[in-house]
Amino acid sequence: MDILLWSLIIILFIASFVGIIFPVIPSVVVIWGGFFIYYFFINNDSLNWWFWTGMIVITIILLAADIIANSYFVKKFGGSKAGERGAAVAVIFGSFITPPFGIIYIPFLTVLVIEMIQRRTVREAIRASIGSFLGFLGGSVAKIVLQLIMIIWFFIAIWI
Repeated sequence: MDILLWSLIIILFIASFVGIIFPVIPSVVVIWGGFFIYYFFINNDSLNWWFWTGMIVITIILLAADIIANSYFVKKFGGSKAGERGAAVAVIFGSFITPPFGIIYIPFLTVLVIEMIQRRTVREAIRASIGSFLGFLGGSVAKIVLQLIMIIWFFIAIWI
């Protein structure tokens, strides 16, 4: 039975990284599923309150990573406040409209349109839109790092 449970935990951890490419897979929920399987079916002694508190904090950061990165890069590349807000909303909608690519092109196009409506030059609008694309890349890298931290912390917590 332990082999089956451990296999399921490993599959869930791997699926969490697939969720970065295909946002319809809720990465953080999948990781938590692995934690809960271990806690409820294998051993509930090794995951202490420090572990659970740390995972909650990382989860909050992880959920905000795309939105924060997108807004930051749009601003850094000369986008307006409206462009920042539009990028944040577009990341959320883009992940549902046409996964996995909607999370890339929906924010890009949204920022482009918002900046053009605000009478920016085409060059400025494209530059802010490129910031949106870099925000996607930055958010994805942040999510990979944070998910790795969560998984490594899990294994350290159960082995030490």
